[in-house]
Amino acid sequence: QVQLVESGGGLVQPGGSLRLSCAASGFTFSWYVMSWYRQAPRKEREFIANINPGGTITNYADSVKGRFTISRDNTKNMVYLQMNSLIPDDTAVYYCALRSRESWGQGTQVTVSS
Repeated sequence: QVQLVESGGGLVQPGGSLRLSCAASGFTFSWYVMSWYRQAPRKEREFIANINPGGTITNYADSVKGRFTISRDNTKNMVYLQMNSLIPDDTAVYYCALRSRESWGQGTQVTVSS
């Protein structure tokens, strides 16, 4: 079955950077669009970014455009989210998702605070 396991979250100061990773298994990874979402306390889960199977087309939410970069390594079944210039509003649980199969990881907490 589909498994998505995120890692790389943590506590970071405003202006700092983090790189999230998502290890995928149980499906043919290179065939699918992969996505990142996040959910802050008391807010709806929101789309952050996605990437096409070949890794050549990416889309971002306006709130993270220019600061976050999604990428993937189809040889390792991994998808990444490089997050730069972090702000407190980026504090949330971040989820890796395979939307076409309605599959989600368990999430990784990112906290931006001084």
